[in-house]
This record gives sequence, structure tokens and C-alpha cells, in this order.
Amino acid sequence: MAKKIAPRSFTGALENLAGNKFDVSGARDGSSPGVKAYQVRKYGCAAVIAAATDGTTSLVARPGWLLGGKISRLLDRGYQKFFKTDKLEIPATADHLHAIHEFSEELTEAAGATSLYNESLGTTSDRYLYDRVKGRE
Repeated sequence: MAKKIAPRSFTGALENLAGNKFDVSGARDGSSPGVKAYQVRKYGCAAVIAAATDGTTSLVARPGWLLGGKISRLLDRGYQKFFKTDKLEIPATADHLHAIHEFSEELTEAAGATSLYNESLGTTSDRYLYDRVKGRE
């Protein structure tokens, strides 16, 4: 029988992240007023976390590659993956995807969040835009 793991408190998660060599700093993400969010960075990747109402950690911005100081979104166009911000778009390399996967796994473990099977298999994209289905209803 699997052991039940108690969720880590938000302050405990911040201490654990800092102890695991994550760079933790206040985020300027435009989240709800009164909510203190933190940007965590490692391996050239970043995500934004905040305290949930139950005292655990919630993800405000999903993990992504840092491009020009902004967290990029992973875009899958069927033939290749791309990193996209509001001003930049670059092709994703295997090293980029490996770094994001490693970052996401370490972030999940350090924050005491639930690790999902499909996400542990590899990097998941934020959006899927396949050109061959454009214009279909």
C-alpha cells in the first residue's frame, strides 16, 4: 500500500526550494492584489508560485524557458516545439526540453505537490497548434 505524504506548507516549500539551489524572488506577474507570488528559477527555466487558500503551494505560471527575462510558453505545432513570449519565438531543442522536464520534476518534489504520471514521462506543451487541422470545424 502506498504511503500517504502530507502536503508541504507554502513557507516550508519556499525553504525547501531555496535549500535545493532554486533562485527564489518576488514575482511581478500581475496576479490578484494582496497575493504574494514568487518566481523560482533553475536550469534557465522559471515558474511562478503562490500560497493556496489551504496553505499549500499553487502554481500561478507553469514552468517555461526564460526568454528575455520572461517565462515562455511551450507551443507544439505538430512537427516541432517552440518557445513563445509576447515578443520572441524560438525553436525548442532537446536540451531545452530536458531542462524544463528536470526543473518541473524538482519543483514538484520540493513543493510537495502531486506528481502526475503523464507529466513524469516527458515535457508537456502549453498549447497544441497543428497546421494540418487549420480551418477544420
